[in-house]
Formats: sequence, structure tokens, C-alpha cells
Amino acid sequence: MKEFVKTMLAVICGFVVLRILRILLFLVFLGSALMSGTSTLPRQGVLDLDMSAFTLTEQSQEVPFPSTAGLMSFDMLPVVGMHDAVSALRTAASDPGVKYVLLRADGMAAGMAHVEELRAALAEFRRSGKAVIAYTENPGNGSYYLASVADKIYMGSQHGGNAMLIGLSAQLTFVKDLLDKVGVHVQLIRHGKYKSAGEMFIRSGASPENREQNQVMVNSCWKVFSSAIAQARGISEETFNGLVDNLSLVQPEDFQYCGLVDELVDHEALLEKLCTLAQVDKAEKLGLMPFADYVMSKVVEMPGRNNVAVIYADGEIVEGKEYGMVAGDRFVKIIDEVRKDNTVKAVVLRVNSPGGSVSASVKIRTALDLLQKEKPLVASYGDYAASGGYWISNGCQKIYSGATTLTGSIGVFSMIPEFSGVTKKLGVAMESVGSNKHSDMFSLMRPFDNAELAYMQASVEDIYESFVNLVATSRNMDPARVDEIAQGRVWTGADALQIGLVDEIGTLEDAIAYAAALADFHSSDEYKVVGYPKPLTLFEEFMMSFGQTPQEPYVLADTPFAGIAKAAQSLTKEQPSAVYARLPYMLEIR
Repeated sequence: MKEFVKTMLAVICGFVVLRILRILLFLVFLGSALMSGTSTLPRQGVLDLDMSAFTLTEQSQEVPFPSTAGLMSFDMLPVVGMHDAVSALRTAASDPGVKYVLLRADGMAAGMAHVEELRAALAEFRRSGKAVIAYTENPGNGSYYLASVADKIYMGSQHGGNAMLIGLSAQLTFVKDLLDKVGVHVQLIRHGKYKSAGEMFIRSGASPENREQNQVMVNSCWKVFSSAIAQARGISEETFNGLVDNLSLVQPEDFQYCGLVDELVDHEALLEKLCTLAQVDKAEKLGLMPFADYVMSKVVEMPGRNNVAVIYADGEIVEGKEYGMVAGDRFVKIIDEVRKDNTVKAVVLRVNSPGGSVSASVKIRTALDLLQKEKPLVASYGDYAASGGYWISNGCQKIYSGATTLTGSIGVFSMIPEFSGVTKKLGVAMESVGSNKHSDMFSLMRPFDNAELAYMQASVEDIYESFVNLVATSRNMDPARVDEIAQGRVWTGADALQIGLVDEIGTLEDAIAYAAALADFHSSDEYKVVGYPKPLTLFEEFMMSFGQTPQEPYVLADTPFAGIAKAAQSLTKEQPSAVYARLPYMLEIR
């Protein structure tokens, strides 16, 4: 008994010490945040858009520090929202203190559609008469696409860089053979020949339909990149693709010779050119303004009497009230709050979601339909608006999408693993005692019989039919036509426009302007833009973290086998009886 008491006291003391350490860390970071908030920008200078110095996402964090759940990671990158980034560039265009933009695109952390929108904002900035000057050392697909908008592109003259302008690819992971070895069997019930969510668990390679849709999708995204680059650099798209296909872009001299950069410079030569353009005699007088600092100083959300609300549906759609996700119960409450707010005259639903829970999607869609009866509702798509993300948004009055947005994926699935093979390999016997014939069908300890498979398939078919009919009604299409382009197939925004799933290729700002026009606002001076949900403050994140158990990182997370780690994570979090409308993968731009 004495040893038990000692152990308990030691655990309690350790818990208390850990909490005290977290409080001290919080105070240190809070002090740093307050100190950073007192820094002032130069009165005149160059706006330094260094993409490696911040994360571009949907909503800015109120305090530019990470969630306290990850304090020990010391990941200090500020988080800048898309609307705030574009607003800052518009402000800079008319700000006499900003001479030009220095764009350093290497090392960026942003999705494809976000990069599209930022590139459009930089093109708009150039139309003000001010220049965008890009500098690169290690150009990649996304970073060069962004840099190509600039008036001039300078490249580091040193060799030994890591140019990766080689085209886009998608890596598909399949773990069936691995699961067979450990005795795990996954039962996948789905509708849609292209609905490949879960396919990684039941096949050793891609189905023909899955390979087809990925090839079309990658080609469509690359078409957006390559055509914009070729046009910006004054070469043909065929010539540019020839350079990429032949691996002709290796050394800095290759980029200059092929017309993809204007000049090769070392550090001193770059500073000299920047000084000449800024009309100063030395680098110390350049007055570089970090972009994230400029955003925080110049972009302040101040609701007025006439507002256009942007509801950010950012993340996986789940049940409940979870933060960091599009949680059904929490979002219904947010939508109702916006609907009842008399100062909100129009609403933009900004979707950046691969989908998720069908039941949560239904809740959110019902609340949005109710809102739309009272106020204009327009959709804007970020990197993803697929499956459940498309379910909740396809009824909006108009849908704006990025050309590289992944959307559609009109299909549903249910995935139930069973572990009877594992228990046999371990020498463990399992027996069930139930009140009825199928009481243990979700025990995960035996495979479904034919009746149970038919039961689950009937549920999936019913939900798929509801999805198709919902889209047909909302988009004024024939259900048979929707079924033809559905089947779980993922489309890029550019292709979705051609088949009627979206209305226009455009940005979040385009959607806001259209929603404002529906509310009879004739200029941006007549309304304010307010975002929902409100981002958590650092203190709120810190307090929430006391009730959270940090997840242990997968040992494979930062290796070439990261796909296996993600597959394991996906398999373990599925609810046995749930039906999902979710994209089968997430894409990263490199």
C-alpha cells in the first residue's frame, strides 16, 4: 500500500510540475508576442514577401504563434489568412511608404489554390504601377509558378542548389499486402467506380479508374501552372514543357539561357539592384518590411453596421464541437449566429475541406439552406471542396473555384476493418455473446456475412442517391447527368467548370465582391468583411490544451514512408458504422 501511495504521489507531482512548466512557457511566449507587437515598420521601404517566413492558410491567427499544444516544437512561423494577405497587398498598392514588393517564393508553405489566389493578388498589385521583383535560389513547381508573376526574376548565381522544376506528380500508397501479413482485413462498402477512398487498404495498386482520375487531375493542375508560366515569360507552352521533360533546367545558367530568369546575381549584386530600384544608396536604407508584420499592422478586422460575413469551413467535416475541424454542432451554431446578426447583409461560405462525416454535412447544409432564405449566400473554394465539402456548398447562389481546386468526389463509402486474423496470429481466442443474430457485426473481430454486407451497401446506396439528387436540384441538372460525372470522381476546378459543378474560376475576393453586390453594395467602402469562426487567441489555445492529450507523432511521418503512417492513422480513426463523403487523399505542392 505504501508503494502504491508513493507512486500516486510521484505521478501527481509530475503532473503538477508539467503544468507549471507549460504555464512558464506560455508566459515566455506571451512576452515575446507582446514584444513583437510593439515593433514598428519602416515609414518607407520594400515589402518583403518571403514565403518561407509565414504560413499562408485560410484565416490569420490572432497572435502569430503556434498552438500551445505544440509549444515544445518551437515552430514560430506566423499564420496569415488568404483574405488578409490579399487585403495587405491592396493596401500596399496605394501605400506611399511601399516602393515595391520583393518576392522570395522558395520554401513556401501553401496549397495550390492559395498560391493561385496570391499570384492573382500580385498581378493586381503590379497594375498599380509598382513593381514585383522575385528572387529564387531553388525554384520548384509552386514557387516558380508564383515567382513568374514578377516584373523581374533574379536567381542566385551559386551552384549546388536544388532546382525542382520537374512537373507535378501524385504518390499513391497501398498497404493491403502489409495488412495481409499482420492479419487485418478491411471491408470497403462504397458507391462510385472512382471513389477511391479506402482503396489503399484493399488493393496492392491503383484501380484503372483511380489511375485515370489522378492522371487527368495532375494534367489539369499542371496545365494551369505551365500556361501561366509560359505566358509570363513570353515563350510557348510547348517549349516550356520540353524544357521540363528533357530535364534541361539544372544549373542557374540553364534558367537564364532558357529565358526563365532575367539575371544571375550573388548576394551583393542583388542588394545593389534592390537599392537602385528603391533609390537608396546602401542596403541599410532599404527598409525591408516583413509581410506578416505588414499584415498585422495594416489589416484590422473592424465590423461595422453593414458586413459581409465569410464563414470558413476549413478542415475535415466531423461530428460534435471540435476546434480545428468543421464540426457539425459547432458550425450549425455559427451559421445560426450569422443568420440572426442584422449587421450581416451577405455571406460567403469559404470551403477548404476534403469532406468527412455525412451526418455532419447534412446538419451544416440544412443550416446553410435556412440562412440562404434570409441572406445572399455565395461559395468560394480553396484547395479542396470535395465530397462533404461539395455537399454543404453546392446549393449556394454562385460557386467560385480556383482552377487547381479539387472538387466533386460525389460519392460515399464506409470502411470497417476486422482483426480476426490478428488474434489468430497472436493465439488469442475471441467469442461473442449477443442478444440478436447480428449484435456483434461491428465488434471488428469477424468479417461481415452476406446479409450484413447488403445492409451496409443499402445504406451507402441510399446516401449516394440523396447526394446525387441534392446536386441535381441545386445545380439545375438532370440526376442522370449528375450520376455520370459523380461516381466519386475528383475534378479540378478548371474541369469542374466545364461540367457545371462550379460557376466561375475566381478568388475569395471575387466571391466577396459578388456577395456584396447581391446585398446592393456598390463599392467596398460601403461594407466591412468579418470572418467566422473567430480564431482562437493564444490564451484560449493555451487553456484548451489543458484538456487535450497531445498525439504521439508517427515514427514514419517525415520519411519516404509517410504515406503508410497516414494510412495507419486513417484506418484507426474510422467509426465502424459511419458513412463518409470524403476525398481519398490530400495533395501537397512541392
